[in-house]
Amino acid sequence: MWRPGRRVRIALLLAPALAVITVLFLGGLALAVAQSLGLMPLIGESRVSLDGYRAMIDDPAFRAGLVLTLRIALVATTLSAVLAVAAALLVRGTRRGRRAVTWLFQFNLSVPQVVGAGAMLLLLSQSGMVSRLAHAAGLTDSVRDFPQLVGGAGSVAIVAEYVWKEVPFVGIVVLAVLAADIAPLEDVARTLGAGPWQRLRYVVLPLVAPAVLSTSVLVFAFTFGSYEVPYLLGRSYPTTLPVVAFRAYTDVDLNARPEAMAICVVIALLVGVLAFAYLRILDRWARPS
Repeated sequence: MWRPGRRVRIALLLAPALAVITVLFLGGLALAVAQSLGLMPLIGESRVSLDGYRAMIDDPAFRAGLVLTLRIALVATTLSAVLAVAAALLVRGTRRGRRAVTWLFQFNLSVPQVVGAGAMLLLLSQSGMVSRLAHAAGLTDSVRDFPQLVGGAGSVAIVAEYVWKEVPFVGIVVLAVLAADIAPLEDVARTLGAGPWQRLRYVVLPLVAPAVLSTSVLVFAFTFGSYEVPYLLGRSYPTTLPVVAFRAYTDVDLNARPEAMAICVVIALLVGVLAFAYLRILDRWARPS
């Protein structure tokens, strides 16, 4: 009776997942690249062309969306990393506080992005809970005087939703790193005369830096490519690149399809670069020194 070897068994076990990835992801990416190059046989376009990319670069919505998307992703990633590290450092020495924060982090991770966006809409809109509480406290003359946080120029609601969602993700990883036995290293630094801030700067932060950097890369990639949150909480113009791509894709004029696919290819390339950077960081972190 033939018995497959170890490599064959591993290949057979991975085959379903690899098939899904190949067909759905790589197949979709190949189709996007083909349509971005003007290959659309259904409407009689079979000539390779860069007109979609030229239209994308010339489109003011793309240029404004690129700047806005980068700004939102950078601000949300920075705030998420800082708040997550601060929360982890505050509760790492208390067993009860650490359990409570860990539970909150894990609970928040299971909440879908759409639910979070809806919550921010109910909280931060001019008719939301925060606006009504401000009016009841006498801070505003009416609810219409409340700052426009949803759909406003600062994209406050979008950043708030990303931070609310991503702080637990980064915090869980930082808490896992802090759970390692770093107390002896801090004790050594203390005996050498290092104060609390010096121990934090030269012992604790270098230990958590690889985890924070790797998770921040993932957070940036996710916020850069996210569609539903800016669609629900953002302005109609300028808006983020995924929303620009969706609007061009759903245009009744199929001649706009190459531009939409070109934007999708740009998003995929940037996310792919970030994923590669994430893997490199993990490789250097896991490699023994």
